Amino acid sequence: MLIVLTCILVPVALLATWVHDIALDTDRYVATVSPLAQEPAIQDAAVHRITEAVGTKVNGPQAAADLGNWLQSQGLPPRAADAVRMLGPQIDAVVQQTVTKAATRVVQSNVFEKVWTAANRDAHQAVVHALTGEGRGAFGVKDGTVTLDVGTAVDRVKKDLVDAGISPASKIPDINKQMVLFQSDELAKARKGAHLLDVVGNWFPVLVVVLGVAGVMLARHRRRALARTALGAAFACLVVAIGLVVARHYYLDHLPPQVQSRAAAAAVFDTLLRFFRVSLRTAVVLGVVIALGAYFTGPGRLPVAVRGASDHTADSAARWAAAHHITTGPTGAWARDHRRPLTLAVLLVVVLVFALWNHPTVLTILLLVLVLLAVLAVLALLAASGRAAGPAPPPGAASPPVSGPPADKG
Repeated sequence: MLIVLTCILVPVALLATWVHDIALDTDRYVATVSPLAQEPAIQDAAVHRITEAVGTKVNGPQAAADLGNWLQSQGLPPRAADAVRMLGPQIDAVVQQTVTKAATRVVQSNVFEKVWTAANRDAHQAVVHALTGEGRGAFGVKDGTVTLDVGTAVDRVKKDLVDAGISPASKIPDINKQMVLFQSDELAKARKGAHLLDVVGNWFPVLVVVLGVAGVMLARHRRRALARTALGAAFACLVVAIGLVVARHYYLDHLPPQVQSRAAAAAVFDTLLRFFRVSLRTAVVLGVVIALGAYFTGPGRLPVAVRGASDHTADSAARWAAAHHITTGPTGAWARDHRRPLTLAVLLVVVLVFALWNHPTVLTILLLVLVLLAVLAVLALLAASGRAAGPAPPPGAASPPVSGPPADKG
């Protein structure tokens, strides 16, 4: 029961860690979302949104009509005034192009990146509680919709338009234009669960590890139980990873009208879940590695053959070294006599390093496995060198007599 519960709770523990890190670690959250400012899909969506915000405040036909009326009042012939009034659509088109160019220039510069990063950092508490339904500052969460205020970028575009000679842009009022980043009807339903995961934080993974260790220790065949626990947890994480792929496709295929850019929604979805996906992949690889380790330390025919071949290779290398007068001296004999506790100590050190590693990845596991194999190979060579030097004398054995000249009886 403990082993089954452990396998089920491993992906839940990873989810709890992801929520905890994204919610409470401002630097990690900002590092997660900052690259989005350079995403072409996000930039295109921001340009469209800023252009839309500015464009709604500049009325070309009205401006042309006002200009035509004023010119007619100053003595311009009515036909000429009518011609000026007909310039409204052209004014709209020119203003639209100018606004789009200004917005593109702002978004593709470091100005937008700074605005994006500052807004995310200042409003971190709002995004932190995106799953709990609370929002503040530039970010807002309401009815399952997460929005970002792009008013600062709109103000910059307004200034560039005025500098470019488009004086009507100076009449653009201060606005708080919202850009929809994420929308899901399920967000409200997940708030209570997300809050609970946030509360348990880092303690939940520790509890899952304790449950797994207890299950393995209580099992009749511990090595087999360890392998099954590792494979079961890896399978559970694989199922969740596949579920994320399905959920991504479902979400993008059912985007609400508020989300104007499918590519931008996909970029936000992938970025926010990137570390959770990495954690799932890491758990899958770790489970397979632990299961293989448990198998190759067992009594099976293949593990015995592999270990025998390794020792035979180490003995051959030690005999070759001894033939060339290369020995390890007392170190080899000590390693031979203490090989098992040394192996356990090295394994515990590797486990401790992995446990203390900040957000390990698949590369972390592969690196630690290579280091472990290298150290075990060195221990095997040292032990083989000790065996080549001869077996250790049994405890309490008498020392051999010292040869010398016969005693004088005279």
